[in-house]
Amino acid sequence: MERRKILVTSALPYANGSIHIGHLVEYIQTDIWVRYQRLRGHECLYMCADDTHGTPIMLSARRLGKTPEELIQEMYEEHTRDFRDFHIEFDNYYTTHSPENRELAEYIFQRAKEGGHIVERDVEQYYCPDCGLFLPDRLILGTCPACGAEDQYGDACEVCSSTYGPTDLGNPRCAECGAQPVRKLSRHYFFKLSDFAEALKEWVSGDRVQPEVRNKLEEWFDMGLKDWDISRDAPYFGFKIPGTEDKYFYVWLDAPIGYIASTKNWCDQRGRDFREFWQDPGSEIYHFIGKDIVYFHTLFWPAMLMAAGFRTPDKVFVHGFLTVNGRRMSKSRGTFIKARTYLKHLDPDFLRYYYATKLSASVVDIDLNFDDFVHRVNSDVVNKVLNLGSRLSPLLHKRLDGKLGRLDEDGRELMARLRSSLEVVAQSYEELEFRRAMKEIVRMAELTNKYVNDRAPWDVVKTDPERGRAICTAGLNALRLIAGLLKPVIPRMVGDIEKFLNIEPLTWDDLSADLENHQIGKFSLIARRVEMKEIEGLIADSRESLDEKRVSPTSTPRGREKIEPLEPEITIDDFIKVDIRVGVVLKASHVEDADKLLELEVDLGKLGRRRIFAGIKKAYDPEELLGRKVLVVANLKPKKMRFGVSEGMILAAEGESGDEDVFLLSVDEGAEPGDRVH
Repeated sequence: MERRKILVTSALPYANGSIHIGHLVEYIQTDIWVRYQRLRGHECLYMCADDTHGTPIMLSARRLGKTPEELIQEMYEEHTRDFRDFHIEFDNYYTTHSPENRELAEYIFQRAKEGGHIVERDVEQYYCPDCGLFLPDRLILGTCPACGAEDQYGDACEVCSSTYGPTDLGNPRCAECGAQPVRKLSRHYFFKLSDFAEALKEWVSGDRVQPEVRNKLEEWFDMGLKDWDISRDAPYFGFKIPGTEDKYFYVWLDAPIGYIASTKNWCDQRGRDFREFWQDPGSEIYHFIGKDIVYFHTLFWPAMLMAAGFRTPDKVFVHGFLTVNGRRMSKSRGTFIKARTYLKHLDPDFLRYYYATKLSASVVDIDLNFDDFVHRVNSDVVNKVLNLGSRLSPLLHKRLDGKLGRLDEDGRELMARLRSSLEVVAQSYEELEFRRAMKEIVRMAELTNKYVNDRAPWDVVKTDPERGRAICTAGLNALRLIAGLLKPVIPRMVGDIEKFLNIEPLTWDDLSADLENHQIGKFSLIARRVEMKEIEGLIADSRESLDEKRVSPTSTPRGREKIEPLEPEITIDDFIKVDIRVGVVLKASHVEDADKLLELEVDLGKLGRRRIFAGIKKAYDPEELLGRKVLVVANLKPKKMRFGVSEGMILAAEGESGDEDVFLLSVDEGAEPGDRVH
């Protein structure tokens, strides 16, 4: 098989917070794929870096009384430690605040400018007089101009997925201090994305993205590609644009360039040229990202590469989000779990395995259900895989000098049956169908356990030692094969299996050969069964750590806490205009392409049935809402949305984590549909 030259990246984690189990979906998915490629003998480099620039970094450092450089260095050390302990094996983990990244950002900008793809124009944007800065997209909140949803950021609506400019928002306010911003003119640089519309359509037309992503891109192409503002005004933490006094590269320009910068840094240390990956058509480039940053990685990024003469990625693999127990991760419920908190309680290989059982090539969200987690880990990993070693190794050492013999015909037949699955597993790994691979590997483990149980070597060895040895030899050869297939997923545990089998690190080629007449080591405990009390401790620890006093998101830049203002006062005459009724949910379903919405059909008794779109998707599964009594604003003017007309509003409380902590208001027993609330 020809040796491939592959470069792989994951999205750069932002240096403004800790790694949590939601982030880890992507890095574990990528790491498994990379380890599989290395197992096959390919050169596969895994490049990543901390994303370190932008206004949020600057403001966080200011609140903490640190310089941005101090903050990003602390986060770099924390991130690298967490990734290392989850066995994420980067070839190079770097930073976007680097000389290589500055050099490449300036180079790409200049090439695009020389090609006529950069223009300047005046921009009217919001400026916060209290904070003394122009507000980037993510530091301004307001009402979506398309659907009327409140508390939306200045670039896109999380409810209806509309994109717009910050000045299109209604009732804008500074997300940092809550003050009302003013409009100011400023000169900005724009990248003419539309210049690359045809080239991007051609690039997307292949299999470079999943079908769901391609469909979304077609929508954006139909709407027309807009010029991209790639500059920001001082004060800003980032790279100053050459030839300017107070303009900086927008973080989303230099962040993906960090992929190339990390490669260059690695190559420079080894006397290699980074262009062998980023310009040589014989290499392969793959990006792994979440579905929330598709626009940047499938439109802006390839267009920038085209403008600068670099090669575009072969594929962009997009994954969904993580839910926990069917709901979005919640700080108050203790399911917003940091990587470091998880590591205090559970083995990282267990999470790696569980994610592998859920991950596919689809963009759909995956759910971490803790009951299922405990069952799968204990049943599959501990009882079906590791149990083979814990049962057979002691028997060999006690009765047969700890030495494997030769496979008999029965054992060779077992190994042939198991090896018939090699191609299925290989194809599943290659195609990111990890859950299919895990299903096949577990089937192999079940087949092996049945083989061992049916032949009972612990009884056979008493009367026919060599037959007993042959059975153990087959069982441990099967374990070696299964361990090799699981090596990309649970590397620490497989390393321990290799150690006790007394073998060199497994490669794919090793899986086709038998291990015979070989002295093995003694088996020692590799992993214990997970107990539910450990899960309970993890959740409690997460909840307690997140209850600590934090800087308020409405703090002033000087760190002085500012009390969030109430909505304008109303009178009783205003309140009695609101007609709140008891309703019962008859139907509930997801709304396609909407991150927050569920579509509900609600029975309001004599008032009939209403179709209502509610922003509770991240907190509730549709199935758990059926038959539930809810409170409905029944006389709200119908709202036309791109999904249809919403004929009311469901009342809910919002916790400290926003839409990840939404709680429907309950109704006491006895209240009937249509009853008015006073």
